[in-house]
Amino acid sequence: MVMNTRPIGIFDSGVGGLSILRELQKQLPGENYVFLADQAHVPYGEKTPAQLRTLAVRITKFLLTYDIKLLVIACNTATCYAINTLRNRFDLPIVGTVPAVKPAAQYSRSKTVAVIGTPATIKSDALTMLIETHARGVRVVRIGCKGLEDTVETGLLDGARADTLLNHYLSRVPRSADLLVLGCTHYPFLKNRIRRSLGRRIRLIDSGSAIARRSKSVLIASGTANTRGRAGLTRYFTTGSPENFASVASKLLKKPVRALRADI
Repeated sequence: MVMNTRPIGIFDSGVGGLSILRELQKQLPGENYVFLADQAHVPYGEKTPAQLRTLAVRITKFLLTYDIKLLVIACNTATCYAINTLRNRFDLPIVGTVPAVKPAAQYSRSKTVAVIGTPATIKSDALTMLIETHARGVRVVRIGCKGLEDTVETGLLDGARADTLLNHYLSRVPRSADLLVLGCTHYPFLKNRIRRSLGRRIRLIDSGSAIARRSKSVLIASGTANTRGRAGLTRYFTTGSPENFASVASKLLKKPVRALRADI
């Protein structure tokens, strides 16, 4: 039995990264985790590339104080703009999160897919490269969803604002599209409302499970996976209000969550 108990560090602009944490805990239940939500600077989708890189560096330095063995960027926007900076600056394995364009292009029968994400992710060079590399012969419609990230942050997933925003943005999804890529880690918490808003059958695909599988393979390859039988522990931090984070996170994860304030 391997007992490498050093934690996995995870960060996002807010609670959206909990959708990635949830998948990691399913596939790597014996691992310990340190999760940081940078709610003092949410939404990331409206930050400049320079701001995103600065925040990502500061957050990584904070997580390294907990001797993390792997960093997971549970944010599409931060990955698109900051992962190369982090890999050049820090000597540890880093797994990013990008819109699941590759599997969507592979599985689409109609050869038309749509991607929804933050405005920054949608207009990023990283997404353009993904499409050019993995979606040749497939029509990819990109839809920037300003404000949707913030809606999930409030935890009011059943509110009128969520429906209004979803109806507005999803009206741009072509009728011919048979796959919708959720290009923001906040959006998996809206899956039921997205299906209801679309009013038709369409497959939703996100990166959570793939990120967890990739993280697992990286740990196994490096010999740092923790294969103990009992469940690991998770520490939650936020740069915003611990009380607000804990309230929303408990609702999204359907279990009690306690958080501490982090200064980055």
